[in-house]
Amino acid sequence: MAGHSHWASIKHKKGAADAKKGKIFSKIARMITVAARRGGGDSNMNPRLQLAISKARAVNMPKENIERAIQKGTGGGEASELFECLYEGYGPHGIALMVEILTDNKNRTAPEIRKIFERFGGNMGESGCVSWMFEKKGLIIVGSNSLNEDDLMMLVLDAGAEDLQQVGDIFQIICPQVNLDTVKKAIENKSVKIESAEVCWIPKNNIDLDDAMGRKVLGLMEALEDHDDVQNVYSNFNLPQTLLAEAQAAR
Repeated sequence: MAGHSHWASIKHKKGAADAKKGKIFSKIARMITVAARRGGGDSNMNPRLQLAISKARAVNMPKENIERAIQKGTGGGEASELFECLYEGYGPHGIALMVEILTDNKNRTAPEIRKIFERFGGNMGESGCVSWMFEKKGLIIVGSNSLNEDDLMMLVLDAGAEDLQQVGDIFQIICPQVNLDTVKKAIENKSVKIESAEVCWIPKNNIDLDDAMGRKVLGLMEALEDHDDVQNVYSNFNLPQTLLAEAQAAR
């Protein structure tokens, strides 16, 4: 089974908190614009756009913001060219990091991201240096009080999921990319609220951190997430339960 990194359970709470500050809206708007530019403005014909819009709705992004971002992607508004990049590297204590970027200036963004890595005792590496430790999968997050674990497990496995695990106060459901929409609909048909559904990098194995190591790693993850050009950060660490609960409660 693929790994279940604790960062996913913290990140979706951080996204809700950032939405209140408006930061997440600008990041998701970029995501919607690029999805519309690559695959058209009809979400029914563009799965990537459909996922981006679902992410926007999950953080209560206004409808007009969503429509404006789609228009930019389809040529209906002024938009600078956005470049998609994937930076890889190592953080403190040997954790692997995959950082998805959307930027209008790669020459500015790369050294800024490199500096964040170095500030926390890590280093940005060459393309491919850690990607072999991850797999591209569908990831669905639902609240742990939404359905009995055994019932949810049976439901998602029947729909094509590979694994389900409780991490703190959420369930993480992992599935092949092609099954993401099918599994998502199966959950929704049971009136279970989905907190997030996306395609992401899932670690094959995780590194267990102690309290001190975990705090340092969380500092790096949050610094990367707070950069305006960073869309997503994926890693392969697990926190001790006390620190996980603290990190989840702080969002």
